[in-house]
Amino acid sequence: MTSNSTIDLEDIKRFEELSQDWWDPKGPLKSLHQFTPIRIEYIKSAIKRHQKGNWESSKPLANIRILDIGCGGGLLAEPMARLGGIVSAIDGSSSAIETARLHAKTSMLDITYIATSAEELALTDNQFDVVYASEVIEHVSDRALFLDSIRRLIAPEGVVIFTTINRTLASLAFAKFAAEYVLKIVPKGAHDFDKFVKPSELQNEAQKAGIIIDDVTGFKPLPDGRFKFSSITAVNYGASGSLV
Repeated sequence: MTSNSTIDLEDIKRFEELSQDWWDPKGPLKSLHQFTPIRIEYIKSAIKRHQKGNWESSKPLANIRILDIGCGGGLLAEPMARLGGIVSAIDGSSSAIETARLHAKTSMLDITYIATSAEELALTDNQFDVVYASEVIEHVSDRALFLDSIRRLIAPEGVVIFTTINRTLASLAFAKFAAEYVLKIVPKGAHDFDKFVKPSELQNEAQKAGIIIDDVTGFKPLPDGRFKFSSITAVNYGASGSLV
């Protein structure tokens, strides 16, 4: 790792302990599994909005280079690969990467998994047509470095996509206390409220890094555990855009 790192070692340690649970839809990461379909839909909508992909094809992301930052066990990388994307995926947890590799092999999917950070990968000459960081930016230790690294990883006319958690009283109540301590659908300590990021903050910080965020969409939970798009961004939201 470089002397400056976006990786929060305490978070990595916490998720290392869950390395065998990534693909258990009823396990400690159940809520992430329930949240994944709307994440996929948001990523697809952002790619479509920037007129990338052949959406009349069964493999609409064919020949599109995709980078999944903070991939965990591969819950998003695999659907992107099934859509035809040339997927690379990185994570600071070596055990999560190993879990992801084994699952991709079982699923007969060709995904390049690397145990590294965004800033380390940005030191190479790799660039991607689509870069997404889903439920990741609220965990990094240095948001400015993280955003700068993403900017260097995006190819010209590329798309950048985030999903994350707003910093509001509602998110403190629901995404932190209720989720971790009452409903227990998220591991205790999974989130640090101070690291939650308001959409306006993300837009301003991204612009300083050379990224224009031109869409912010809320995710509203439904009684059956699914989510739908919403204009309300008080808790969970997606944000996407491109280079300045």
